[in-house]
Amino acid sequence: MAKELMFKGKKAEEITKLSMTEFALLLPARSRRSLKRGFTEDQKKLLENLKKGEKDPKTQCRDMVIVPEMVNKIIKVYNGKEFVMVTVTLEMLGHRLGEFSQTRKKVAHSAPGIGATRSSASMSVK
Repeated sequence: MAKELMFKGKKAEEITKLSMTEFALLLPARSRRSLKRGFTEDQKKLLENLKKGEKDPKTQCRDMVIVPEMVNKIIKVYNGKEFVMVTVTLEMLGHRLGEFSQTRKKVAHSAPGIGATRSSASMSVK
């Protein structure tokens, strides 16, 4: 039997029925205060696009708290260079969109380049 996903002891259907103030009470202090202050114009625009059913809306609102209206939707979040597709799941509620669109990549160095010192030029090449 598959384990049913829950958020803070509530099922997905129960969470989608909650109002924004009731949902905010389930979140940690930073996210709760952010929701209490209200959404910015860009954040409101993103929520409207999701309600309209726009496919893969793009946003630069990396600081937006993920709310139940976003669950099971795909959002393209800007990471400073390109838009990264983020599929929102139940476990992401209360987090920020920017947490799932990394801004830095792992550095992978190759062989020493022109102007390298003699000691680094004699490295073994696999």
